[in-house]
Amino acid sequence: MLLCALGILLSLPNLATRPGGLPSFLPWTQVHLGLDLRGGSYLLLQIDFASVEKQELNSLVDQARQSMRGAGLGYTELHADPANHRVEVSLLNAGDASAAQAALGKLVTYNPNSGLAELDVTTAGTTAYLTIPQTALIARESQAVQQSITIIQRRIDASGVLNPTIARQGTDEIVVQLPGISDPERIRTLIGTTAHMTFQMVDPNAAPGPNVPLGDEQLPMASDPTQTMDVFSNVAVDGASLEDAQASTDPQTGQWVVNFTLNSVGAREFADVTTANVGKLFAIVLDGKIIEAPVIQEPITGGSGMINGNFTAQSATNLALLLRAGALPAPLNIVEEQSVGPELGADAIRDGALSLGAGFILVLCFMGLFYGLFGWFANVALVMNLVIMLAILSAMGATLTLPGMAGILLTLGMAVDANVLINERVREEVKAGRKPLAALEAGYKRAYGTIIDSNVTTLLAHITLFIFGSPPVRGFAVTICVGIVTTMFTATVLVRLITSRWYTARRPSSLPV
Repeated sequence: MLLCALGILLSLPNLATRPGGLPSFLPWTQVHLGLDLRGGSYLLLQIDFASVEKQELNSLVDQARQSMRGAGLGYTELHADPANHRVEVSLLNAGDASAAQAALGKLVTYNPNSGLAELDVTTAGTTAYLTIPQTALIARESQAVQQSITIIQRRIDASGVLNPTIARQGTDEIVVQLPGISDPERIRTLIGTTAHMTFQMVDPNAAPGPNVPLGDEQLPMASDPTQTMDVFSNVAVDGASLEDAQASTDPQTGQWVVNFTLNSVGAREFADVTTANVGKLFAIVLDGKIIEAPVIQEPITGGSGMINGNFTAQSATNLALLLRAGALPAPLNIVEEQSVGPELGADAIRDGALSLGAGFILVLCFMGLFYGLFGWFANVALVMNLVIMLAILSAMGATLTLPGMAGILLTLGMAVDANVLINERVREEVKAGRKPLAALEAGYKRAYGTIIDSNVTTLLAHITLFIFGSPPVRGFAVTICVGIVTTMFTATVLVRLITSRWYTARRPSSLPV
C-alpha cells in the first residue's frame, strides 16, 4: 500500500505545474514529451572523416619538418598523401635514410588501450614514409564521433533546449532530436558550426594577388569573403587553449564583442607571440575565415583578449557559446532534416490518448465480464499499474514518444495476462472440488511459475532491444521493461493482497470467478 501511495504522489506532477510555494528540495519530475508528440526538429548529421584525416596529416607534416630540422637532415620535398594515409619525405641524400628513420621514429606513439603503434615509419630509397595504420584511423574516427556527441550535447544544453536526444547511428552518423524548439535555424547553426578558432600571424611580405607564398595560406575575411589576407600556415595559438568566452559590450564603442580567457599554456604562448611581434597584424581565424586582424599594440601577458567582429547580441552570444563548448573534431554535414509542428504533435497525442483509452476500457470490460469480482480486483491493479509506471517514468525523467505510448498499450495486455492465468487456475481448482481458500492458494501458487518465466523472457528480449535498438525502439523498450516490473508487482502482490483482504472480511462459501 505504501508503494501505491508513493506511486500516486510521484505521478501527480504530470497533472499540474510546480506550485510556487513548494520547497525546492522536494522533487517535481515529469514525463517529457518526445519530438513526435511535442513537435520540434530531427537532424541526421554525418561526420566528414576526410577532414579528420587531413588535419592529422597536416599536423604530421609540421612534426616531420621539425624533426628533420632538429636532426640536421635535408629534404627536397615534404607533403601529405591523403590517398595512401601517409606523409612522404624526399631526402636530399640517400645516405640519410637510416638517420631519417631514427629521427622520424621519435614521432611514433602507441594506443594506451590496444598498445598498437599509431604511426609506421619506413624508408624506400631516398623517400621516408610516415603512414597512419588502418587500426589507428578507425580508432580516431570512433573517437571523433564520441567527441562530436559530447560537444553537441554541451552546445544544446547551453542553448536551453530541454530533453534532447543525441545518439550515434552507424559508423559516421549522429541522430539529434530536439523537441519543442522555437528557433530551429539557430540550433542548426550551433550544431553545424565547427568553431575551430586559431590565432595566426599575417605575412607582412605577401604581395596582393592569387599567388600565395610558400608556407602561407590565403583566407577570406568573415565580413567580406571577396577580400582575402595571407597568413602564415603555422598556428601561433590554438583555440583549444581557450578556457572561457563571454559576450559583452565594449565600454568605449558600445559594440558587442566576445571576451576570451586562455589557460596557462595558451596564455604563455599568447604572451610569447605578442611580445615578439609588436606592431604586426595578428589574425583571429574561425573555421577558415578571418574575423579580424588587429595590430599588436603591446605584449598581451594577461591571458585574455577581446574579439571585435561587428557582432549583434545574438551572434556574439552564439560565438561565445561555441567557443566555450569546444571545437568539433571535424565538420558535420546535415544529411537529413525533419521538422514536426506542434499541431502534428497535438494530433499524435490526441490519437495516442484515444487508442490508449479505448484499449484500457476494453480490457476493463473484458476482465469484469469474464471473471466477475476477481476481474474487477485485476482492474484495480491495472489502474495502479499505470500509475506506478507513470511514477517510475517521471522519476527517471523519461521522454515519452509514440513508440513509448504503444509500449504502454501493450503493457496493459501483458498486465492482465498474468491475472487471466491466475483466475483460470483458480477456476480449475474450484471445478476440481477444492474449498475456496485452498483453491485460491493453489491457483496463485501454480500460476506463479508461468508468470515469472514469461515476464523474465520478455524482459530480457526488451533489454536487448534497448541496448542495440535505435532511439525510437529504445523508447518502446523502456516502457515495456518498466511495465513488466510494475506488472510483476500489481498482478501478483497487489491483487493477492486485495483478494486476501476480501476473503478475510467475507469468508465466502464459493468463489465468484
